[in-house]
Amino acid sequence: MRYLTFTAPNDERPRLGALIAEDRVVSLGRGDLPQDMLSFIRAGADTWALAAQIARQTQSVWPLSEVHLLAPLSNPPSIRDAYAFEQHVRTANQNRGREVPAEWYEFPVFYFTNPTTVFGPGDVIQIPAYTQAMDYELEVAAIIGKPGRDITPEQAVEHIFGFTIMNDWSARDIQRKEMKVGLGPAKGKDFATSLGPVIVTPDELAAQATGRPGVFNLAMRARVNGQQLSQGNWGDIHYSFGEIIARASQGVTLQPGDVIGSGTVGTGCLLEQTKAEGPWLRSGDVVELEVEGVGVLKNKVV
Repeated sequence: MRYLTFTAPNDERPRLGALIAEDRVVSLGRGDLPQDMLSFIRAGADTWALAAQIARQTQSVWPLSEVHLLAPLSNPPSIRDAYAFEQHVRTANQNRGREVPAEWYEFPVFYFTNPTTVFGPGDVIQIPAYTQAMDYELEVAAIIGKPGRDITPEQAVEHIFGFTIMNDWSARDIQRKEMKVGLGPAKGKDFATSLGPVIVTPDELAAQATGRPGVFNLAMRARVNGQQLSQGNWGDIHYSFGEIIARASQGVTLQPGDVIGSGTVGTGCLLEQTKAEGPWLRSGDVVELEVEGVGVLKNKVV
């Protein structure tokens, strides 16, 4: 299934829905189903199965072009973002004049970002007044569906509700200073994270599975003002989502709705493409992140 949150024409109430046949939206707004995405995820597998049945049987649909999509999950309990694509890690370290730290190859690392500053498709992203180096980051993210602690990589797929596109917006000048101090990133990241346009359940992507837990052979692209700047593949990830989730759950219980980002795919940001020198995003730029099989996440920065 492809789940989303939307508003219908002439009605500003957020609704839980499903995307069917690529261009039709079904409302899942029934009394026996939760009415928001986080509650829906927390409700568990029986509720998900009922929603899938309703989506297949409902005749009342809206064309996708007539509804307004919101962030599919606007209030996650937490957002962790990993650093799992080797090409990106290598380039980022080269920009700092060093090799990839040996510790990076020991286990997947991640940081926490702000779960209260989530934006959705079509939202306008404000460039913070304190930065002159606004950047996009092309990522995918897993949404946890079943709680778990000390999960193994092989078990991890059982805990994933679905996947979405993630834009980990970055203030590179601030991030650079924070990382020199040895703590962070913090203000370089916490002003915005975009998610969307939908949450795709793993079974929808099964034909492109690589055999590694939570990894699929799917193209990833980024465009700024219609010009393609980034191109990579989910399958190139060094640490699988299984490994990332296993690490994140060591000694900690992951909760339904937790968001876990992949980190930036190789070439997936201006930092890599400009050797950390810019030019950076400017007011009015339109950024589109595309992941094959998931969709396009589009935002304008001002």
